[in-house]
Amino acid sequence: MAEKSSFFVHFTFLLLTLSITITCCEGGRSPVRRSSERTLMDGHDLSRPLKLTFGGPSRNWTDAIPIGNGRLGATIWGGVSSETLNINEDTIWTGVPADYTNPNAPEALSQVRKLVDERKYAEATSEAVKLSGHPSDVYQLVGDLNLQFDSSHRKYTQDSYHRELDLETAVAKVSYSVGAVEFSREFFASNPDQVIVVKISGSKPGSLSFKASFDSDLHHHSETNAKGNQILMQGSCRPKRLPVNLSKSINATNIPYDDHKGLQFAAVLEVRVSSGGSVSSLGGKKLSVEKADWAVLVLSAASNFDGPFTMPVDSKKDPSKECVDRISSVQRYSYSDLYGRHLGDYQKLFNRVSLQLSGSKTVQQAASTAERVRSFRKDEDPSLVELLFQYGRYLLISSSRPGTQVANLQGIWNRDIQPPWDGAPHLNINLQMNYWHSLPANIRECQEPLFDYMSALAINGRKTAQVNYGASGWVAHQVTDIWAKTSPDRGEAVWALWPMGGAWLCTHAWEHYTYTMDMEFLKKKGYPLLEGCTSFLLDWLVKGKDGYLQTNPSTSPEHMFTAPDGKPASVSYSSTMDIAIVKEVFSAIVSASEVLGKTNETLIGKVIAAQANLPPTRISKDGSIMEWAEDFEDPEVHHRHVSHLFGLFPGHTITLEKSPELAKAVEVSLKKRGEEGPGWSTTWKAALWARLHNSEHAYRLVTHIFDLVDPLNERNYEGGLYTNLFTAHPPFQIDANFGFSAAVAEMLVQSTTKDLYLLPALPADKWPNGYVKGLRARGSVTVNIRWMEGNLVEFGLWSEQSVSTRIVYKGNSVTSTLSPGKVFTFDKDLRCIRIEKL
Repeated sequence: MAEKSSFFVHFTFLLLTLSITITCCEGGRSPVRRSSERTLMDGHDLSRPLKLTFGGPSRNWTDAIPIGNGRLGATIWGGVSSETLNINEDTIWTGVPADYTNPNAPEALSQVRKLVDERKYAEATSEAVKLSGHPSDVYQLVGDLNLQFDSSHRKYTQDSYHRELDLETAVAKVSYSVGAVEFSREFFASNPDQVIVVKISGSKPGSLSFKASFDSDLHHHSETNAKGNQILMQGSCRPKRLPVNLSKSINATNIPYDDHKGLQFAAVLEVRVSSGGSVSSLGGKKLSVEKADWAVLVLSAASNFDGPFTMPVDSKKDPSKECVDRISSVQRYSYSDLYGRHLGDYQKLFNRVSLQLSGSKTVQQAASTAERVRSFRKDEDPSLVELLFQYGRYLLISSSRPGTQVANLQGIWNRDIQPPWDGAPHLNINLQMNYWHSLPANIRECQEPLFDYMSALAINGRKTAQVNYGASGWVAHQVTDIWAKTSPDRGEAVWALWPMGGAWLCTHAWEHYTYTMDMEFLKKKGYPLLEGCTSFLLDWLVKGKDGYLQTNPSTSPEHMFTAPDGKPASVSYSSTMDIAIVKEVFSAIVSASEVLGKTNETLIGKVIAAQANLPPTRISKDGSIMEWAEDFEDPEVHHRHVSHLFGLFPGHTITLEKSPELAKAVEVSLKKRGEEGPGWSTTWKAALWARLHNSEHAYRLVTHIFDLVDPLNERNYEGGLYTNLFTAHPPFQIDANFGFSAAVAEMLVQSTTKDLYLLPALPADKWPNGYVKGLRARGSVTVNIRWMEGNLVEFGLWSEQSVSTRIVYKGNSVTSTLSPGKVFTFDKDLRCIRIEKL
C-alpha cells in the first residue's frame, strides 16, 4: 500500500508539472524533462532515454540520422575519415507554375459517364485516361556538405565509435577515439535561427584538422569569401522535370537544362574555430581547418521560391543574400547560445507528451536500435514502441512548422534528384496520414502548413473544377507538388482519376477545430476551405438511376475490380470511399455552420437536402464493407489500400455504438485484407482495429512494423523499418512513421466532440503497466492516464474552455463538465477526486 500511496502523490505532482509545462508552451520556454519524471507507478525507475543508437557509420542513406527545423534538413552519415550531410531545403523543386486545366476534359467526362451508366466499366476505364493530366514536379536536394578529416582518423578504435539521435534534445552525436584522442561531433537544426549547427571537438588541444566543401547534383558553383571562413554555393533547379520513365542507366546529372528559368538556390557555410586554430580558403572552393581544439559550423540554405503562383524568373527574392544575412544574424550567438535557443524552441513542442509502457517480459537492452528491431518479435520490447511513437512526433516537428511547406512523401529528407514517387505529396492517403497524429499527439502548430497549402490548392483547384468539370468550388486530385498542382496525375485512371483529394484534406480543417476549439481558425481558414470544397461536391454529384446522388466517374484508389462482363476495370460510380468522404465533408460544414451561425445560408440548405439522398454504406455478400457501388469481384483481396473503411477511421460515419452492423463488416473487411502491406497500410489498419476497440489486432499490426529492412534487398519486404527507423513502403515513405504515432495514440485515447474513451484498445497483456501524459482529445481536452495490471488507476483532464464530456471506460461512463484553468483528477471508478488550479 505504501508504494501505491506514493504513486498517487507522484502522479499528482506529474499532473501539476505537465500543467505548468503546457502553460509555458503557449507563452515561453518549457523546462527540460528530467528522468525522475519518467518512473513507473510501482516505485521502480524504468527511465529509458529516447535515443536512436548506431554501432557504426552509415552504409546506406537509410542508416543516416535525420535532423530538421521544418524548412531546413540534413541526413548525417557519421563517417569517420569523411563525414557527409545531405542538405535539404523544402522549396527546392523542379518546375514552375503551370496551367492545371484541360479544356478537353468536359467532352471526355460526358463520354465516361455515359459508359458508366451503360455499365460498360472496362470501356469507361479506358476512356477515362483522356481525363488524366501531367505528372507532378519533383522534390530535389540542395546538395552535400562534405567534411574530410586527415588520414589519422582512419585508425580509429572501432569499439569506441558511437552514433546517436537524442529525441529529447533533437541533437545527433558522433564520437570515436583515435589513440588517446576522443573526437566528437554534435548536430542540430535550429528553428528560431533557421540554421544547421555542427560542433566538432577533439579532446587534445590542436588535434582537429579537416576540410569542408559543398557539392550538388544540380547545376551549381561554389566560392569562398575574402575572409576565408565561409563558402557560398549557388545553384538552380530544372524548370522542367526529367521524364518519368528515364532509364536508371542514364546519368541524369549530365542532362542539360536552362539555369535561369527554374528555382534558384544558395547555401552558405561559416566555420568558427577555437583560439590557436585556423580556418582558411583552399583553392577558392573549400575551407581548411588546421590545429583547432574545436570548430563550429553554421549552415544556411534558401531558394527564391516566392509562392506557388510566382514564376522563379519574376521572384524578387535573393537566396544568396538571405543566406548571408541569416549567417550574419547569428554571429553574435555562441554555440551554447545557439543550442539553448534551439532546445527551448524544440522542447516547447516535444515535451508536451510522455509515454511509458512496461511489458510482461524482461528485456535486455541491445547495443543498437537496429538490434532492438531485430529482436522485437522475440522480446516485444515496449520501450521500442515508445521510441517509435515519439520518433513520429520528432519527425513532424522537424519537417513541418508554421511558415514552411507541408511535409512531403519523405518529410523534408531526400538525397536524390529522382526520389521515389517524386517525393511529391499524394492525396489519396499519404499527405493526410502525415498529419493524423499532429492533433492527438499535441503538436497542433505543426499542422499549420497543411492549411496554408490547402489555401493554395483552393486557388488552382477552382480553375480545374471550372474548366475540367464545369463545377463551382475547388478540387484537387491524387498527387500534387510545391506549385499546388490540382489536375489529375498522368497515366491510368486507377490512380490518376480521383477528384476527392481536396475533399479528404478538408476533413482536417474541421478536425483541427474540434481539437482546438479555435473559432478564429474556423472562421477565417477552415470554413472558407470547406465552403469551396462543398460547392464542388454538390456540383460533382449527379442523380443516379436508383434515385441516389452519385459520384460518376468514381474509383477506389489504386484498386481494380472485375466487371460483370469479366473484364478488368477501375472506373464505376459511387465508390464507398467517395461517398464516405462526401458524408464527412457535408457533416463537417453543417456542424461548422452551427458554430459560426451560418445555418441559414443557401449552401447549407443544399447540403442538408443532399445528405438525405446519399447512398448508404453497403455490406457485401461475404459480410465485408462493399468497396464499390456494386458487389464486384475483387481480384486482389489483399490490396494495400483500405479506402472503403474510411468511414470508421479517420472518418466518423461508422461507429461501434451507432452502427454496430457496419462496424462488424469493417472487422470482416480487415480480416479479408490481411495484415501484410506497406508501412502506411499497416499503420492505417492498426488505427482501424483500435477504433474497433480490438486491442489484440491493433497490437498485432503495431508489432508488424518492427521488421528490419535490408535496403539492398527491399523487394523482399512489405513494410518494416530501416536502421534509422524510417518506415518502409519500401522504399522509404515517411507517412507510416506518422501513422504509427497516430495508431498508438488511438489505442490509448479516443474522442468525439461529446465523448472521451480511455484505453479503448490497450493490449493489457502486453503493456500491463504504464502512463501517458499530454495526449489531446476533441473539445480541447488534455489527457493524462495511468494504468496498472491492465486496469485504469487514475487519470487527469483539463481544457482551455468549458466543456462537457462523457467519459467512457470499459462500458462504464460518467458525464463531467471541465472548467478552464483547472485540472480534474479522477479515480479508476471515474469519480472526480481532486480539482486543482493550473
